[in-house]
Amino acid sequence: MSTPQQPPDEPDAPHHGAQQAQWGSSAESAGYVPVSPLLGEDPPKIGDFWLDARLGAAPSGVAFTGHDEVDRPAVIILLSEGAAADAAARERFAGVINKMHIDVVYARGGHGQDTGRLARKFRAEGDDPVSPDERQMASWAALAYDGSPAAAAEAERVLDDVQLATLPQQGAAAGPDYRHYWIERVKPGLTRLWPLPWPGRYDRAGWRTILVSWLLMLLLAALAVLIAILIFRNQPPQAPPPPTGGSGSPPPQSSSPSPQSGSPSPQSGSPSPQSGSPAPQSGSPSPQSGSPSSPSSASPSGSPSSGSPSPSGTESGGGSPTPSDSGSPGGSSPGSRL
Repeated sequence: MSTPQQPPDEPDAPHHGAQQAQWGSSAESAGYVPVSPLLGEDPPKIGDFWLDARLGAAPSGVAFTGHDEVDRPAVIILLSEGAAADAAARERFAGVINKMHIDVVYARGGHGQDTGRLARKFRAEGDDPVSPDERQMASWAALAYDGSPAAAAEAERVLDDVQLATLPQQGAAAGPDYRHYWIERVKPGLTRLWPLPWPGRYDRAGWRTILVSWLLMLLLAALAVLIAILIFRNQPPQAPPPPTGGSGSPPPQSSSPSPQSGSPSPQSGSPSPQSGSPAPQSGSPSPQSGSPSSPSSASPSGSPSSGSPSPSGTESGGGSPTPSDSGSPGGSSPGSRL
């Protein structure tokens, strides 16, 4: 009696009753490990590890290839939203990581990963800002990766243990199958990126990027110089402002002596007829000064017209003698005989 076989047109039913992991089994058997690009929902960085590509995915989490700050390759396993919210799934994940060799585990983090034998590998995010909600970070672990199919198979085994996908059948199949309540929440778990990718990322760009940036900077500088030349080339020349009197340079009219400014005025520098200069009546012999019948010459009071020093000559002339005292022709006037 032959055993009934499954029809060829029906696919094999999954033994765990959920979505199977997306791993390249055929490619791994060929000697290389295929990877896929990151999705929009994937974080760019987990802890201190930058993500490069997707290695595989399962309902319990996602495995990524990445590197740390010293370019050390690693495979980073991050639990999904559903598994990260389940305490039993977090405990299973922590138990699998604690059973590994200490050199295989680079780092671990997230909620519930700070206990066990490899608790020293835990990396706390104490410098991160406080989250506005009470949601915990998803559990993750960074393992050594050499690009071999064995390393990819180890990451697949960890996710299968968290999901209980390889748990053997217990007894005869009867009744409804077992299914996790979080099996549909397959998005990557919650992570926090701090500090932000820019300017916290220190990866050096290639020489082409640096060359293009330098050429672009030179082009912008030349364009700025050209714009400045076009703006200021049609500006009319401006004449210098005329010198002002308060600038320290003498005005043009003060260089040549004028009668008003260069010659002493009778009021300021030259002695007035009353102060010390000989009066026309006393300096030159006039008919009035030569005749003895002139009232001004015959008066014995010593008026200014007789040539004697007058009080005004003493006060304003500084005590200088009058022309009659210095032997001027006015001394022979009839007033001197009195």
